[in-house]
Amino acid sequence: MIRLEKVSRDYGENKVVHALDHVDFEVSRGERVAVMGPSGSGKSTILNLVCGLDDPTAGKVIVDGVNLAALDDDARTRLRREKIGMIFQTFNLLPTMSAIENVSLPLRLNGLSKKEAELRAGAMLERVRLGSRLDHRPDEVSGGERQRIAIARALIFSPPVLLADEPTGNLDSSTGEEILALLDDLHRELNTTMLMVTHNEEAAAHCDRILRLRDGRVVGLTGAALPAGEGR
Repeated sequence: MIRLEKVSRDYGENKVVHALDHVDFEVSRGERVAVMGPSGSGKSTILNLVCGLDDPTAGKVIVDGVNLAALDDDARTRLRREKIGMIFQTFNLLPTMSAIENVSLPLRLNGLSKKEAELRAGAMLERVRLGSRLDHRPDEVSGGERQRIAIARALIFSPPVLLADEPTGNLDSSTGEEILALLDDLHRELNTTMLMVTHNEEAAAHCDRILRLRDGRVVGLTGAALPAGEGR
């Protein structure tokens, strides 16, 4: 579903920084992979490449059988709208919009009517246990509820790929565990392929495998440490 083939990404001219250095790995359909490593190891670079916001200096990035290098800007935008849901550490909700308006926005951008989009958004917010918060703006709900809204928005169009950038990074441990449990439930229901960047070992343990980076290179790709059946 997601494949990086000998991917490198360099920045700078006089003093080149190797953000990624010949990275190879693959995420199968329905699999959840956590990407871990110290700051500057290349974690965020991988997410930017997979969603087509950045281009590799060398190598190929393939999503659902499509080589992203072959797509122009418009085609990449369509890919993100149709196939890639994104969850951010800072939520990235529109502050002047209600929960239902934020969640329905991807459907409206894809041409769905306001009535149908909000009908689906309301159902998705019910699934993330926010049925009583449909008309609340982001500043009127808690951090955990904002992340639930962000998850609902990311999954509203049933994308085959979900990218999560530190989805529990701005939450306390209890709320973070609730969000991880919610992602577990939605994964079982939707079988979405997930690539999650995290510094949190407990969050990574909810995934099937852990990809470890250091200085732009893969230094480990192993199964998560969580005992079978726990947290999944």
